[in-house]
Amino acid sequence: MYIVDLDVSQLAYLGQAAFAMVLGGLIGWERDRSGKPAGLRTHMLVAGSASLLVSLSHIGIRVFEAQLGRAIAGGDPIRVVQTIITGFSVVGAGTIIGARGQILGLTTATSILFVAAIGICVGLGQVLLAAGATVLGLVVLRLLGALERRYWGDADPPGDP
Repeated sequence: MYIVDLDVSQLAYLGQAAFAMVLGGLIGWERDRSGKPAGLRTHMLVAGSASLLVSLSHIGIRVFEAQLGRAIAGGDPIRVVQTIITGFSVVGAGTIIGARGQILGLTTATSILFVAAIGICVGLGQVLLAAGATVLGLVVLRLLGALERRYWGDADPPGDP
């Protein structure tokens, strides 16, 4: 059952992961254009893996239910989401640098967590929410970033994490 268990749902989960990667890639593209170290590929992989992890939790519940012959009453999807958030928060923390009395990389760290949330949305089938969040994220990064630079100086200069 574990070695070769091909069904149509695997293709659906793969499609969800691909869609999450496209959305994450849009945020990553913006980070790349801004000269940040965590860019297109990182954001795509974070969103795609978050979606896959949610999908794997669905598969895991189905496998255990098949083995037990009954529904699992204690299946808790929130635990999977908590674990994903914790894991990608650690990844994001790795982009934060303290240098010359400044903290650099907070926006990129937050964008990594943000695309993980987008991937979770897609994995849970909430594609409109994920797409809308992607648009909002791009507005914050591009439009508000430009306003911030114009009126308050270069708060998040290119090349800094």
